[in-house]
Amino acid sequence: MTHPVDQRLPLPQTAALGLQHVLAMYAGAVAVPLIVGGAMKLPPADLAYLINADLLISGIATLIQCVGVWRFGVRLPIMQGCTFAAVTPMVLIGTTGGGLPAIYGAVIVSGLLVVAIAPFFSKLLRFFPPLVTGTVITIIGITLLPVAAKWAAGGAGSPTYGEPRNIALAGAVLAFVIAIYRFAPPALSRIAVLLGILIGTLVAIPFDFTDFSHVGEADLIGISTPFHFGLPTFEVAAVVSMIIVMLVSMTETTGDFIAVAEITESELPPSRLADGLRADGLSTALGGVFNTFPYTAFAQNVGLVGLTGVRSRWVVAMSGGLLVLLGLFPVLGAIVAAVPAAVLGGAGIAMFGTVAATGIRTLSKVNFTGNANLLVVALSIGIALIPIGAEGIYDRFPHWFQIIMHSGISAGCMAVILLNLLFNHVGGRKSVTQT
Repeated sequence: MTHPVDQRLPLPQTAALGLQHVLAMYAGAVAVPLIVGGAMKLPPADLAYLINADLLISGIATLIQCVGVWRFGVRLPIMQGCTFAAVTPMVLIGTTGGGLPAIYGAVIVSGLLVVAIAPFFSKLLRFFPPLVTGTVITIIGITLLPVAAKWAAGGAGSPTYGEPRNIALAGAVLAFVIAIYRFAPPALSRIAVLLGILIGTLVAIPFDFTDFSHVGEADLIGISTPFHFGLPTFEVAAVVSMIIVMLVSMTETTGDFIAVAEITESELPPSRLADGLRADGLSTALGGVFNTFPYTAFAQNVGLVGLTGVRSRWVVAMSGGLLVLLGLFPVLGAIVAAVPAAVLGGAGIAMFGTVAATGIRTLSKVNFTGNANLLVVALSIGIALIPIGAEGIYDRFPHWFQIIMHSGISAGCMAVILLNLLFNHVGGRKSVTQT
């Protein structure tokens, strides 16, 4: 029998489910170029170019990851997007004299390094038992929930942030998702998030939540050309900082791969993990060539796979194709960008909550009797939530330290891996996390 990951669904169903994944990750996908470009005070035309390039390479990266090309691609339903872990160092590189060419030089080198070390990193899979993977997945879900909450409030930085009508709209979308998931036929319940977003957007139109004015201003066709902002430059400090980012990103990506393998009931041997990490490195190097940034698995969509129960990688491959179209036809991206942040917030609460619940389910397999496993989980989640609950707490620390610790996901991943090594491996202690 064909494994659910490899099943091909009817084209209309695949297209609808693929669009659902795109809508779920779109806000996160365009956030990195907006933040970096805004910090560098780029003109609107350059910002639009960065967004189009990002969507194009996100689509290509997703296709490589899902479909697979030779030894590149994990061949699981994994969406790819720019990693937030790279934002701080890229802003520092871009605003301290190096500019975009220095960013892209560092991105290319770090991407090629990931391709080279992926087979060695994948051999560490034995250090990712259910204790580690369950904690990582739980942390991913918990740390993403504040993102959904900010969307529900109207989007961080919005002049209407926190207005009751934004939260009411998000609540209505969440109610739509719940109602569709509970009462609609199975074929519709699978696209509950998509339908919730579409209904929420339609409801938002008469209440002046949406702004379609930018649709008419967007170009019909736009193609990202290599080295649009100049040939890359290779500065040692920039390269080193981006390598640190990619090492952290590899740890996060491994957690996402393991989460999706758990949800889809797929095997993830070291060779398959290496193929997925190689694809991350290749996509990152392509990003440096085509004027965008480092790529990683998007945790947002892990929750959507679990929520819908649709495990086919071809559905997410369809999402990759749609992202390519959005990158080639900016007018389509402008239409998607008109979806109100509050609508995405309502859907995000369901999706990110599902990620956390999946991690808790994985932790249910762990033995917590007569060992320090409960302490490992408690400390890791606590460390992950520090930068979430106290934003800016590490602002006075060295730049390399901020790269790791400002991200709750990165901090939590590093903590659970080190604590698991300390309590279950160092000194010849036998790991009891599998039982």
